[in-house]
Amino acid sequence: MIPEKPNKLVLRGTTTVGVVCKDGVILSSDTRVTMGTFVAHKKGKKIYKIDEHLAMTISGTVADAQWTVDILKANAQLYKLNVGRPMPVKTASRLIANLLFSARYAPLITQILVGGVDDSGPHVFMLDPFGSLTEEKCVATGSGSPIAYGVLEDKFKEDMPVSQALPIIVRAVNSAMKRDSASGDSFDVAVISKEGFRELTPEEKKKILESGS
Repeated sequence: MIPEKPNKLVLRGTTTVGVVCKDGVILSSDTRVTMGTFVAHKKGKKIYKIDEHLAMTISGTVADAQWTVDILKANAQLYKLNVGRPMPVKTASRLIANLLFSARYAPLITQILVGGVDDSGPHVFMLDPFGSLTEEKCVATGSGSPIAYGVLEDKFKEDMPVSQALPIIVRAVNSAMKRDSASGDSFDVAVISKEGFRELTPEEKKKILESGS
């Protein structure tokens, strides 16, 4: 039996979205965790705070993805202790890229978005299972990404403020949840700005959905 390619496995579940705004970064994801056609968990966490200025989303195999989260969290804290300032977003992304590339012969089946705000401004980076690293202004990953892109490409514009972009991101993830069986149940949204990391409350998410934006 020929093993499946890592990119095929990553595309089996999840919708995650990351966008760069004029005044920060927005990361969003659904919360459904699947094993093939089986829904293993309805409230899975896919957005992780790494530091006050830095966060990441995960998709793919949960164990592989969570291990990369642990590695980045530990190294971000060590960097702050050793250098005396928070780890830049690009440095964090390069660290994960090196980790994934070093395991390329037995790949970590995960696709990751790293987003945050540092001295050079807001940034979002996308990484694939082999360690390829690209900086993006608007990106979606996972099996629901084609549906999310349909909304993002139509509505999202560069240099939007966070307040204008939030309804678009919520609509993109919500649309994917409605059409992609491996995405669903609920969604999380995190905003990273100069003030730090903040996740939207259930009330805030409900209000955005009900606004019909």
